[in-house]
Amino acid sequence: MNRPLRSSISLSQLQILIAVAEHNSFSEAALQLELSQSSVSSAIAMLEDQLSTILFSRGRHGARLTPVGERIVIHARQMLQLQEEMLKEARLANSLKGGNIRIASFRSITTHVLSSVIAQFRQQFPEVSISILEKTDNRAIEDDLRKGRADVALIDSSLNDEFEAWEVLQDEYVVLVPKSFEIQDSVLNWKQLSTYPLIMFAEGNIHDEEVYAHCAAFGQPLTATYHVSADSSIVSMVAQGLGITIMPRLAAEPIPAHVQVYSLPVPLFRIIRVAVLANALLSPPVFAFLEMIKSNREN
Repeated sequence: MNRPLRSSISLSQLQILIAVAEHNSFSEAALQLELSQSSVSSAIAMLEDQLSTILFSRGRHGARLTPVGERIVIHARQMLQLQEEMLKEARLANSLKGGNIRIASFRSITTHVLSSVIAQFRQQFPEVSISILEKTDNRAIEDDLRKGRADVALIDSSLNDEFEAWEVLQDEYVVLVPKSFEIQDSVLNWKQLSTYPLIMFAEGNIHDEEVYAHCAAFGQPLTATYHVSADSSIVSMVAQGLGITIMPRLAAEPIPAHVQVYSLPVPLFRIIRVAVLANALLSPPVFAFLEMIKSNREN
């Protein structure tokens, strides 16, 4: 009759099991673990009794795992790995009882991407303070990371090897058109873009440069009638019927009810990334924030 397995197996027994398996020797395992050989032998004998099976073949050439012993060692390693993960979680939680995260970002990204992540983070780690550094261009954001004024950044430009970045989302460039400009079709064509006055950002804006290059590649060069610094001012001018604009959707939000939204004839997207300095030593709060924003991206 088979005896029922007893479940009081300790982690120290599993550590001893793995050490003997790695060295094929009770004495070598005892040296590594700084235990007596009799303690190691007793621990393995007790484990074999608890599992009702022989884990090692003993002989002149040492201790060799039996076939079932090989399978059990795999599970033992997994259990010790789980223990290490539990300890990491506990250490992280204990280290997140204070500290500060400095985040450089654009207004539109802060409003529509960061806010929800920050709310979730603060629920889990209420004692960590968060500072938002809102910038108007990518160069300023990169400079904040480079000079240590920010720990993490949300950015929409390509980065060199100086930084490590992960894609968060794709934000479509949309065409905003006043309702007073009666467009019958549900889809814009390239020719229609040149029909109306164009309101764009001040010269040198990276988003405008992407739009101009994209449209020119499809045979429709653009010339702006108005140059305006603030995205909210551009949207307001469109709502007043002064012209159309092309900008990232998040930058246009909230879009007034009397403004129509179209995709470009060939859609264009900006890639929003979360970035840190490459090889930076991240504090526990910054590491936890990065993991949360990457997790939100995957869900």
